[in-house]
Amino acid sequence: MRLTRKRWTICTISILLIVYKTREMGRNEAHQKTGLTGKSEPSSTRLMVNGSDKLFGFSLSDLSDMGVGWKMNATLGTIIRKDVLRFLDAERDVSVIKSSFKPGDTIHYVLDRRRTFNISQTLHSLLPEVSPMKNKTFKTCAVVGNSGVLLKSGCGKEIDSHGFVIRCNLAPLVEFADDVGLRSDFTTMNPSVIPRVYGALRDERQQERFIRRLQQLNNSVLWIPAFMVKGGERHVEIVNQLILKHKLKVRTAYPSLRLIHAVRGYWLTNKINIKRPSTGLLMYTMATRFCDEIHLYGFWPFPRDGSGNPVKYHYYDGLRYRYFSNAGPHRMPLEFKTLKRLHSKGALKLTTSKCTYP
Repeated sequence: MRLTRKRWTICTISILLIVYKTREMGRNEAHQKTGLTGKSEPSSTRLMVNGSDKLFGFSLSDLSDMGVGWKMNATLGTIIRKDVLRFLDAERDVSVIKSSFKPGDTIHYVLDRRRTFNISQTLHSLLPEVSPMKNKTFKTCAVVGNSGVLLKSGCGKEIDSHGFVIRCNLAPLVEFADDVGLRSDFTTMNPSVIPRVYGALRDERQQERFIRRLQQLNNSVLWIPAFMVKGGERHVEIVNQLILKHKLKVRTAYPSLRLIHAVRGYWLTNKINIKRPSTGLLMYTMATRFCDEIHLYGFWPFPRDGSGNPVKYHYYDGLRYRYFSNAGPHRMPLEFKTLKRLHSKGALKLTTSKCTYP
């Protein structure tokens, strides 16, 4: 009897090992097709974030004409979309919906599971009935980051020409329209924007500035990560109250509790060792679900451009950022390196220089 059990145990373990190995081989094959692992690239492409030498295997001056000869690789785009769908479905995960919660429900913060907060009546009233991206598809999409590399780029008209435009963190547009455009179909707003840009909406003047900015969204989607960490909820509550009080024409969305972990899981499985995806990388990953062709603008995690000229962290303010610091939540140079590789394979188009749109 003992010998029979031992044989059954050995058989079971062997079968499990075969299944695991088969799945691992399938994953590796998919990742090699997407070109994300970069195993075939020379060792000079590694990212040295801890030393003074930030080695990417390319010089910044090589990036000035990245758009020349670029062609979309639709097959690779489809492979990436299917791979992403193994981890998340952006149509659903882009926002929780009203039926997911009721007022008073207790929620654990996404990045601090020990702490909780309760769904307010105000927040619940602004949850969408259905996903704002339900059944949406677009031929071309623009994901617009906020790097100072956009200044004097003349990319405004090209950005606005796309079928769907995603913008990050409620960046100002009107005074920079020639370079960044005006169209907004989907705009993110981290709660940290409220104290940093709008004085926590403490006085009437700041509230009026904020209301004017939301009015420019013109019934497009305002995407607010409301459940990330403790402290942000009070800013989100004030924003929601203003939207309701002034009957602002915006379609609010609040990402699912699993979204950021699902996106990180996708990139980690593809051997991209990010700490926490930046807003730009989140938006690109989600856009693979509903965009046939994705164009990125304003993604530039370096203090200088290819000619050695200083580049502002944000095109609209003087905020400084330590791109290569391990203390921050993001690894933007590594994200950029990954996006550049996808650009070179035709999975997306990364614009880092002037635009020549007619």
